Amino acid sequence: MKLKIQESKFKIFLLFMLFTVCCSLFTVSYAAHPLITDDTGTQGKGKFQLEVNSEFSYEKEQQYNADEDKWETKKETGGELATILSYGIIDNLDVVLGFPYQWKKTRIDGVVTTNPTEQGDGISDLSLEVKWRFYEKDGLSFALKPGITLPTGNENKGLGNGRVSYGLMFITTKEIKPWAFHLNLGHTRNEYKLQADKDANRNDIWHTSLAAEVEVMKDIKVVGNIGMERNPDKTSNTYPAFILGGLIYSISENIAIDMGVKGGLNKPETDLTFLAGIAFKF
Repeated sequence: MKLKIQESKFKIFLLFMLFTVCCSLFTVSYAAHPLITDDTGTQGKGKFQLEVNSEFSYEKEQQYNADEDKWETKKETGGELATILSYGIIDNLDVVLGFPYQWKKTRIDGVVTTNPTEQGDGISDLSLEVKWRFYEKDGLSFALKPGITLPTGNENKGLGNGRVSYGLMFITTKEIKPWAFHLNLGHTRNEYKLQADKDANRNDIWHTSLAAEVEVMKDIKVVGNIGMERNPDKTSNTYPAFILGGLIYSISENIAIDMGVKGGLNKPETDLTFLAGIAFKF
């Protein structure tokens, strides 16, 4: 969808801000929520980080109803509240657990649809990942992040795949103070339980994204992100692409707050998403 940021959406954005705690044992600047692109930072041996990240999405499109021979307006709203726990096994190796909760609602010409895959809420598929930073020198670092998703979401409601899926992400971080840049190249192999999902969706999804952050004044960072990935929809060869901007404010050494807005650069990508989160270090 074309990015349409209106004044009313900016008001919603300001009301939707949440707080986040972003922490690190390192003095270098690593990426953080609201960025989609990951960084090479790890927690350090024996250290925990607990994050609660949220998002609210909005999409509007025109679709043709062949049965009634008319065009309809379809509006989709939804969101996710994800709890992410990271633990440092050793200084350069983290294990990361993700617990997502999703909700969604679809209206066609103002009427809520009855399709169970377009309505409802619940726990989605849990994720288990390991991040290993295997190189770090002169502000340049590389990491690998393999992971799996476990079929804890209800696939009949569109909240999960119904089977274990897996993926691998290559991560690069480069620091040129006060800037930091992050590059992700990844692959996800989605497995599906329902035949309808197998028929409609591709299994192999490639992802690439680039992020930048800069400290514009003490304790305040401006962040930006752009990325794209292979469309899981078998009927489309257009890769969904996004652009994102946001702010991170460090309240103290261990506490920070963030907010961001993500827009779709083409039709397959969600029109508009607001992001915010909270995290704790201990």
